[in-house]
Amino acid sequence: MEVYLERENRTKKIKFKGTAEELLKKLEINPAAVLVIRDKELITLDEKIKEIEKIKIVSVVSGG
Repeated sequence: MEVYLERENRTKKIKFKGTAEELLKKLEINPAAVLVIRDKELITLDEKIKEIEKIKIVSVVSGG
C-alpha cells in the first residue's frame, strides 16, 4: 500500500489491511488531526482499506 503523508510531504510504502482508524494508529497519527482520502474521496475511520490501494493523509487546518 502507498500512503502519502501530507505533513511530511512524502509517500510511504507499507503492508497493511484493515480500517482507516487502524492505519492511523499504526502510523501513530491522531485521527482528529487528519482526513483520510482514497481515490479523491474522503473516507470514514471505519472503512476497510485494501493493501493495493493508494491512501492520502491530509492534515486538518483551522483558524480564526
